[in-house]
Amino acid sequence: MLPASYATPTAVVLLVGGVLSCFAGYRLFRFVLGVYGFIVGAMVTTSIMGATATWMLVVAAIVGGIVGALLMIAAYFIGVGLVGAGLSALALNVVWRLFGGGEPPTVVLVIVCVLGALAALSVVRYVVIFGTALAGSWTLLIGALALVGNSAAKRVVSGGTYWILYPLDPMPERWWVMPAWLAIALGGVIVQLSTSKQAAARAKIKGGGKA
Repeated sequence: MLPASYATPTAVVLLVGGVLSCFAGYRLFRFVLGVYGFIVGAMVTTSIMGATATWMLVVAAIVGGIVGALLMIAAYFIGVGLVGAGLSALALNVVWRLFGGGEPPTVVLVIVCVLGALAALSVVRYVVIFGTALAGSWTLLIGALALVGNSAAKRVVSGGTYWILYPLDPMPERWWVMPAWLAIALGGVIVQLSTSKQAAARAKIKGGGKA
């Protein structure tokens, strides 16, 4: 848990990282993995530390973030698998809440995550695009809300709660957050699909010119 005074820079990191992930996640996938590895590492270390001196929390967040970023960048293909597992877990939770209510059983969740990870490795491009668009739109939304003074978002950013990484637990009385998240994510998917196709076409043209 970071001090409240660090809420603004944290929100800026979430906003900038979210924009890059949402609209350029496929082209900058290693960088995006590093950003989210840093966020997760910082959250884990500060949560373990609990309430302590400010400078210790900041140092712990930086060290944990760097370790998380390095691990995610080094594990590129594992990162792809994790994106697939995360998308599968998200889809399972949505379906389970709609038809069954509550949380899915752990065994079912594990099986679905494993299958999702394996499927992701076979269709890397689309999994990366959809995964980074969803994750990026969520974190940019949180960062933007915190920067404009939304009290709930500021508490989340400074508190380091799992809500940052779990969009199925929205802020109370903010019914529009979920539709906004999905709309931004859809825009990110469209942009990434378009730019990735253009990049592939340019690469093909260059390759043909050299031949």
